[in-house]
Amino acid sequence: MTKPASFPIEVRGSAKQPLGMPPARFLRDYWQKRPLLVRHAFPGFQPPLQPDDLAGLACEPTALARLIVRDTKRDRWQVKSGPLDEADFARTPDHDWTLLVQDVDKWDADVAQLLEHFRFLPSWRVDDVMVSYAEPGGGVGAHIDQYDVFLIQGLGQRHWAISDDPLAPKAFRHDVELKQLVQFEPTHEWLLEPGDMLYLPPGVPHDGVAFGGPCMTFSVGMRAPSQAELTGDLADYIAEHLPEELRYADPDLKPATAGGEIDRAAIERLKDALPFAAALRDDLLRDWFGRFITRYRSAQAPAAPDKRLSEAALARQLDAGARLLRHPWSRLAWSRGKSGCTLYANGQAYPATPALAQRLCEQRTLSVERKPDAVERALLLALVNDGHLLPRKHRRR
Repeated sequence: MTKPASFPIEVRGSAKQPLGMPPARFLRDYWQKRPLLVRHAFPGFQPPLQPDDLAGLACEPTALARLIVRDTKRDRWQVKSGPLDEADFARTPDHDWTLLVQDVDKWDADVAQLLEHFRFLPSWRVDDVMVSYAEPGGGVGAHIDQYDVFLIQGLGQRHWAISDDPLAPKAFRHDVELKQLVQFEPTHEWLLEPGDMLYLPPGVPHDGVAFGGPCMTFSVGMRAPSQAELTGDLADYIAEHLPEELRYADPDLKPATAGGEIDRAAIERLKDALPFAAALRDDLLRDWFGRFITRYRSAQAPAAPDKRLSEAALARQLDAGARLLRHPWSRLAWSRGKSGCTLYANGQAYPATPALAQRLCEQRTLSVERKPDAVERALLLALVNDGHLLPRKHRRR
């Protein structure tokens, strides 16, 4: 029986092998797979930038900088975004604060030289070198990066704690401006010295805190656009290159049997009309189109009433014979999928029943003769409070 491969989390580097191994092995065994601490990755490392120079750069009008101060007693964090000035630094305590400056390699040629050690990666994959300076206790709290990062210790010592537990909680705090983790339980902890380097793949919870004295860290971060960014930019690019005369078409249209329904035939036509829609799930395509088509070419949208109506108040009005008038600016469509029926109104989605959704699309004035079920009650109330339906007393002749 073959013994499973062992992947040490800590190795020793050298001037010839900053990764502690050949790049091919690192890419095969660690890149985007598991963290790695390389001791002495850069023996005799001398910071290419001094703290005063970093502070001066943070004061430049176009520099991307943040000054983060922590109140340890109340666990509160103050974040000041650049450009900074001398007064900002004069107000800092002698502990528990850090300065972060991004894209320092674009400003300083010596910092840019650090990237020569990462030529084993495609140059377009590298984003920037961010430099952080911190007084003892300074850091940004436990967090997660969504990109690969190489953290090079440049000055002083920094205590790093990480969790390589795949089941570690990853919920964020809502009471601080920084995207900090609510809960963080480290599985590994180290004290890094100048020249040490910690590699972290995306999604690894970590926390770095300056220890003992002033501390500088040089972070080589990667470019990792989200699928949402890629899709949005690709869609914009394709849209720019498609001729105006190519449009949604339905020469195979049959008489509508359910007013306002986005049926399966419409979804299939969308797949023919859109270059990459065929790769999307039908429910995703249906939801997007329902929201899009009820916004499309809509000059205005209904406004919510000044006073929201309660469910009980709406029920009393309906029991008294009130009718619901559809707002003239309200555009409706509906669809049914595996997860149920959805009504779309001016880009918003509402859970619905097929019968009520169809009636709302077909009738501009709705009379509610029977008692609606829970889904229908919630739908009618939401549409009234969002301004799509206007209750009107029934006028007796």
